[in-house]
Amino acid sequence: MIKPNRLRPWDTVMTLSLSWWWPWACPDRYLIWKKQLEEEFGVHVLEWKYTLQSPERVYTHPEARAEDLMSAFKNPEVKAIFSTIWWEESIRILPYIDFNVIRENPKIFMWFSDSTITHFICQKVWLLSFYWPSIMAWFAENGWMFDYMITSVKKMLFESHNHLEFLPNSGGWTNEFLSRDNPGNQLKRRATQKTSWWKWIQWKGVHVWKLIWGCIDVFPFLQGTSIWPNLDDWKWKILCIETSEEKMPLITFERIIRNLWSQWIIRVLSWILLWRSQLNYSTWEQISYEEALDKVINGELWLSHLPIITNMDFWHTDPVHVLPLWCDTEIDCDQQKISFLEVACL
Repeated sequence: MIKPNRLRPWDTVMTLSLSWWWPWACPDRYLIWKKQLEEEFGVHVLEWKYTLQSPERVYTHPEARAEDLMSAFKNPEVKAIFSTIWWEESIRILPYIDFNVIRENPKIFMWFSDSTITHFICQKVWLLSFYWPSIMAWFAENGWMFDYMITSVKKMLFESHNHLEFLPNSGGWTNEFLSRDNPGNQLKRRATQKTSWWKWIQWKGVHVWKLIWGCIDVFPFLQGTSIWPNLDDWKWKILCIETSEEKMPLITFERIIRNLWSQWIIRVLSWILLWRSQLNYSTWEQISYEEALDKVINGELWLSHLPIITNMDFWHTDPVHVLPLWCDTEIDCDQQKISFLEVACL
């Protein structure tokens, strides 16, 4: 893998809108969130041409969004690229990507959800990239960011660790929704719930494999494209999966897992890591994909040997931990520990 250089004080971080135009809709809030990022991490944050553009401009010009991405990679002053927010159609930038530009100018790229597209673009050229967080979520946490996430970002992007343990969050978590259209909410801390620990569903032994990641909603967009990994790229990998905020119906989730099995992907994986169940704001109940995964993996496919950990600290609950994609990762079932075994940034 090609590894980017780590961030240092007052390096330049470029923010891009590769999917959605939300910074345009909430410019005052964007400036607040940008300030939190700069003050906490000591970086200089800049926007590129389309970052703050209108919905019409962002949506109708995927080629311009791709050019923003290419320009950010080519610019020697830019040391990291952070997305402002997620959405659903960044696949439209794919025809305009110059893979050589990314290969020849490696740097930190971090985003989540629909950014699965750009992460797989980075994977195509073997650039290690990072999942979580984005500017207008997580860095924008009301009343300041969570310590768990701050520590994760600093250790992963600003420091060089040959061995870094991925620890569960012990300080409580939240899924509370506070409207970002209300400026007063920026100072209101969200209510947290007691920490619900990781669940080791089926496991044994000590394993060292590389992380591969994806928002499972985005997988259907990718299949059949030039950046969909071949079967060897999935082999012996630790697959971390999430769903989007659309709260995918359980039956749809089951269908996608079956599709991954039909492609042999599920059969060659080493592990599956599943995010913390999300809150359905309509019913105020947690939507659990854990049972759906068990139904398909064990009830239909008889893959009881496939290790699974659920209820982990990523996805759209807070706080989240930064995950380095394609990094050697050790899962020690006996001690129930997960560790990253190589430097993510040089």
